[in-house]
Amino acid sequence: MSSVMEKVDRLTRLAGRNRLELLLFRFDNRQIFGINVFKVREVLKCPPLRPIPHSHHHVRGVMHARGQTVTIIDLAAVLGHGRSEGSRDEFVIVTEYSGHVQGYLVKQVERIVNLRWNDVKPPPAGIGGANYLTAVTTIENQLVEILDVERVLAEIVGVRTEVDERFRDTGGAPAGVPRRVFIADDSAVARKQMVRVMEQLGVEYELAENGKVALEMLKTYAEQGPITERFAMLLSDIEMPEMDGYTLTKSMKSDPQLKDLFVCLHTSLSGSFNQSMSDTVGADKLVPKFDPNELAALVLSIVDPTPAAA
Repeated sequence: MSSVMEKVDRLTRLAGRNRLELLLFRFDNRQIFGINVFKVREVLKCPPLRPIPHSHHHVRGVMHARGQTVTIIDLAAVLGHGRSEGSRDEFVIVTEYSGHVQGYLVKQVERIVNLRWNDVKPPPAGIGGANYLTAVTTIENQLVEILDVERVLAEIVGVRTEVDERFRDTGGAPAGVPRRVFIADDSAVARKQMVRVMEQLGVEYELAENGKVALEMLKTYAEQGPITERFAMLLSDIEMPEMDGYTLTKSMKSDPQLKDLFVCLHTSLSGSFNQSMSDTVGADKLVPKFDPNELAALVLSIVDPTPAAA
């Protein structure tokens, strides 16, 4: 129990200070990859895996850990780095996010590093949209690729994006409430999921790829007139390069021109301390990714507070 509390205390100290911890790993001796420690339950030596007939071709099998059956995904194969053997000298990174627990099979686990989010940058624009990167950084002069594990999960497990009929385009918003939201998320998959929900609701949207860009855009809009007349709410991820969602929220709530905008942190991260941090920085709501009906109900409760949104 003490080790668990130490981890929670450490992560809580990082949250809200625009910092993160990355677990570094490799598939070979060259490229280093990273995943946010917030998403990691534990790291284990690869146990014997039980194959699952007719499963996705990147699923290597299942294992049992702490009384739970965990699906094991061959991350090297997903990223095009060959196929892992599933041998005992490999490792399983057990993760929990977006309401799912899964294990990622990797060759080597390196170490945990502590970084500032402003040292983490979006992927280079020239690499195209067919990659699995959500950000990049440099550690000891070596490039570290931070994976968009939400995309991996969506492709392997699948994510529902259709909302129930009762939520679909309910018509005009009440007088004085703009039927428009601002979305900040570094994951292309997450942005597409949220955009799909907005389209079904008949709600307009504007997008930013991280908190720094979002804050700059919102400040510019606020100079042109009251921000609550342009947007009904902000939907922001927590994990984002350059500026995370906690820091974005704190910055907005301390800005007289932005403080009245409703802020919802929309996150794949698990853990009760996220609710505590959300409250501390002044967010109005914390919603886990990704339930399209839950997101639809929240958005409609702000832009169109009718019985259908209840």
